[in-house]
Amino acid sequence: MRASDSERERIAELLREAVAEGRLTMEEFEERLDAAYRARTHGELEPLVRDLPEPGGLSGSPAAAVAPATGRGRWRGRVGGAATSRTAFALWGGFGRKGTWTVPRRFTAFALMGGGELDLREAHFEDGEVEIRCFALMGGISVVVPPELRVDVTGIGFMGGFGESGGDSVPDPSAPRVRITGFAMMGGVDVERKRTKAEKQRLKAERERERLERGEGGGGRKELG
Repeated sequence: MRASDSERERIAELLREAVAEGRLTMEEFEERLDAAYRARTHGELEPLVRDLPEPGGLSGSPAAAVAPATGRGRWRGRVGGAATSRTAFALWGGFGRKGTWTVPRRFTAFALMGGGELDLREAHFEDGEVEIRCFALMGGISVVVPPELRVDVTGIGFMGGFGESGGDSVPDPSAPRVRITGFAMMGGVDVERKRTKAEKQRLKAERERERLERGEGGGGRKELG
């Protein structure tokens, strides 16, 4: 599997801990650090820390450091990679981020007498934890997220507010965590959990197939009786 920038940085941090504890010489540290930043796959990263314990420990292996930030499930291929956009600004107008864009570790959105939309339903994430800072002054910002995403909304409103809807869904523990913060004055930031049309159609088709299977099974049991 291809390695991400965040995974290379975690390996580099383990190497710094190791040289500070006297487990590596400076020559070994410099050689491994250079190899870590040049690595392109997990297979190139793992040997660099295979003989090192967890930071501050006496035994164990830090191999988990090269695992993707969320590690499993449908999100495995959506974490890691370079951010495609870090800011968005609207003045008497609007902005939009949709589709398969990559959300950075920290994204800042600003709307002054305008509006904007951030759609994360098909987005990728630079890391397993990202922060989106929203500032709405006499304007509005809409953030659309999939129901399974882990989202924390902690923004402050003055003559405005931060709203969250669709909270009856159950977040996926393996999903990235998105913290939405910021400030709204005479404006608002709305966070909505919503599925894409393609996802709705897929779920509808699955329910229809299950219904037909149950109906066929029930018919068979009735005939057998």
